[in-house]
Amino acid sequence: MRRGHGGVPRSQAVRDSTARTYARSLPVVPVRARGLTVEDADGRRYLDCLSGAGTLALGHNHPVVLEAIRKALDAGAPVHVLDLATPAKDAFTTELLRTLPPELAARARVRFCGPSGTDAVEAACTLVRAATGHTGMLAFTGAHAGLTMGALEAPAGARDIRAARLPYPQDYRCPFGIGGERGAELAARWTESVLDDAEPGTPVPAGMILEPVQGEGGVLPAPDGWLRRMRSLTAARSIPLIVDEARTGVGRTGRFWAVEHSGVVPDVMVLSQAIGGSLPLGVVVHRDDLDVWRPGTQAGAFRGNQLAMAAGAATLAHVRQNGLADRAAALGARILAQLRPLTERFACVGDVRGRGLMIGIEMVTPDAPPASDDIGPPPPAPSLATAVQRECLRRGLIVDLGGSHAGVVRLLPPLTITDEQTNAVLDRLTDAIDSVAATAAARFPVHPAPARAGRPARVPGG
Repeated sequence: MRRGHGGVPRSQAVRDSTARTYARSLPVVPVRARGLTVEDADGRRYLDCLSGAGTLALGHNHPVVLEAIRKALDAGAPVHVLDLATPAKDAFTTELLRTLPPELAARARVRFCGPSGTDAVEAACTLVRAATGHTGMLAFTGAHAGLTMGALEAPAGARDIRAARLPYPQDYRCPFGIGGERGAELAARWTESVLDDAEPGTPVPAGMILEPVQGEGGVLPAPDGWLRRMRSLTAARSIPLIVDEARTGVGRTGRFWAVEHSGVVPDVMVLSQAIGGSLPLGVVVHRDDLDVWRPGTQAGAFRGNQLAMAAGAATLAHVRQNGLADRAAALGARILAQLRPLTERFACVGDVRGRGLMIGIEMVTPDAPPASDDIGPPPPAPSLATAVQRECLRRGLIVDLGGSHAGVVRLLPPLTITDEQTNAVLDRLTDAIDSVAATAAARFPVHPAPARAGRPARVPGG
């Protein structure tokens, strides 16, 4: 039987569109999975720290999720009902509201849209445009914001621009070259200046959309103070704040919702990924005074996925009842503490960052000059990140890549990962980086660099 699966990658490479992504870098044919472990057609087992791009909060085939799906199927209830009222929908909505920040839950309206995070982003942008009468959106550099970009298109005509990209604060590659609280303050001032631009004809934005931790941007946690500043700026100007929690929600960052770290209460939340318990589900939660939808607006035939609602309700309840967000916080802090010394040990490891169980390791070109000036970090090294991913796979570990140049190795393990499994992941990852760093050191001899403001001198290594 296993030999019968051998041609699957080759046949799908011929049949699939060139748009395929993960199949290119992860030539694995999964046939069984449980928790963190995936077994391929050849019987080899992998530790999966991709988790369906963060969709599998409880890992593969968690008993709680399977039981919820079987129960729904065995009951003979309809699987597809558009947006009709059902017990599964009511149970999911009740559990969802139980987890939300109380100030939002008290005034929340729940909008089921198409089954993806992209659908939810577009629905959220459509909502604030309808509620405010404006069209422009404020977004941030590095933001994912869905794959269609229909919600954030920017036509060529200056008066028709529908999205403005603002600087997103970060320490390692700060757009202002300084990082820290000062860098975040400058990013906030930039945003404030855009909002207060008094030039005649400058359009008032319909809303601001941001990710509390940018995933595709390279695992960039937004500073809590900056998030509070964005909330203050938008509230003072009656601009709805949309927070995209598609990837950061359901305990992933160490709180049930990432905005809880800062105490920010948004006007709109975009939810997807893990809330469907591994099945497709897209949801927009918004304040009641924004509820200006006309019947049928932003509708989709699959907005009533009953199995996803059953699995999602079970997942939300399990995370809440078992304190998995708190565990993600503690385990994430431990992982970061063990990985951060790699920046001193290996010259090709530029930065280690994250929040909860969203971890990023940025690979850089050793001893290369900064991309812009003499105080910035070395340029990203996507080839080294790809090499780390490949070496991890050889060791039975599945990791993801991200960042604007795909130079960041990302870990998104399920919240159910055990201490023993964590040790195995760290051992395999460190060994893979060690192997890549040795090769990189031979290709790029490293020389001691002078200390830069706010950053320690690079220690030769690898």
